[in-house]
Amino acid sequence: MSDNLKTSSMETTWRLIFLSFAFSIIIFQIRAHPTPKVGFRVDLTRVDANGNYTKIELLQRATRRSHHRLARLIAGSVKSVAASPPTDQYSAPVHAGNGEFLMDLSIGTPPAAFSAIVDTGSDLIWTQCLPCSDCFNQPTPIFNPKKSSSYSNLPCSSSFCAALPTSSCSISSGLCNYLYTYGDSSSTEGVLAAETFRIGSPDPTAAPAIAFGCGDDNQGAGFSQGGGLVGLGRGPLSLISQLKLNRFSYCLTSLDDSKASPLLFGELAELKASTTAKLLKNEQQPSFYYLSLQGISVGGKKLAIPNGTFDLQSDGSGGVIIDSGTSITYLEEAGYKKVKKAFLDGVNLPAADGSDVGLDVCFSTPAGQDEVEVPKLVLHFDAGGSGVGDLELPAENYIVLDSSTGLLCLTVMGSSGMSIFGNFQQQNLHVLYDLEQEAVLFQPTQCDQL
Repeated sequence: MSDNLKTSSMETTWRLIFLSFAFSIIIFQIRAHPTPKVGFRVDLTRVDANGNYTKIELLQRATRRSHHRLARLIAGSVKSVAASPPTDQYSAPVHAGNGEFLMDLSIGTPPAAFSAIVDTGSDLIWTQCLPCSDCFNQPTPIFNPKKSSSYSNLPCSSSFCAALPTSSCSISSGLCNYLYTYGDSSSTEGVLAAETFRIGSPDPTAAPAIAFGCGDDNQGAGFSQGGGLVGLGRGPLSLISQLKLNRFSYCLTSLDDSKASPLLFGELAELKASTTAKLLKNEQQPSFYYLSLQGISVGGKKLAIPNGTFDLQSDGSGGVIIDSGTSITYLEEAGYKKVKKAFLDGVNLPAADGSDVGLDVCFSTPAGQDEVEVPKLVLHFDAGGSGVGDLELPAENYIVLDSSTGLLCLTVMGSSGMSIFGNFQQQNLHVLYDLEQEAVLFQPTQCDQL
């Protein structure tokens, strides 16, 4: 078998891939399916609806937000506290927004519907609350806790308050005030509270007494596509932890495919994986899902990356996380330099300047050329003693081509302090998070046929 993959540059296909990667607005419409198993399935349908931006502007926005997110993830950490009592499992509609995935849910009694960014790289659940000190515009009305009979503030003695990275106590009221900041200077600030959330469609299930941030001072342009954020990380504040979910999976269709694909929780989240990556835990940053990346091959040759480059260090630095909210993949600099050189040597095209789009390894393609050969990219994970740890990515999961300019780029960048496996690299992969077996499973899948 050839060490090269052929990737088509048909105008329509690559245009959609390029624009979707560049934080196009993609809406997932969900239809729940009844099942006798303990768990749930929701179907996701992709609908493209780009804003009034040129391709270059869209790509600049995409890479800029990914770079900012990298800074936030490297800096973020939370303290570990005891888990809360078990609850039932729940379903949730999810769709994709301006580069991140959005979740449809409602809050309070009576319920007030809103959408929130779904983030596997953080824990806190929060939404904007009235009265606002400084709130961004959101598509739905801002939640008013005074109109909800199920709302209650959490005291400073709450274990959830102790789990916040930054909090303070009100001497007069004993309330837990929080501040949660992100690497791009976005933030949410308010009071930690408990409320009933209703998750699922068309028949939502009530999840009572969920700890969340009721934010009255919220800043960040990227938040305005919804009304807040739902953390799905491993820490005690996340929705995964509060609902006691042990496994979930998703399968993202190709960026030019508008057909349905599933998001699965509970017993329905299962697959016979062709690739298994052992999950690692980081006591300093317990929210993240760390993968055990051991090496990388490009063009059929394993790169001479220094041993330990992707290892999780004893001080909590380093390691590789899988993240739903980062578009592209970032590799520790020592490994990235080897990958960069392999592609510069392995692609038979002149190198081009990709600084305008925020990418490092780019090439110029001749006008009218309808096929480009690029080297295979394989990630080698520690499978944990069972299964296979080699994940071969299809070319469309790491190469993007703008047919109008002929610019072809590698959607991988360098980093220092942490590596991230982004969602652009996860197209048409069924990805399962198994928190009981401490593993992430991958299966190449035609996601719109599941």
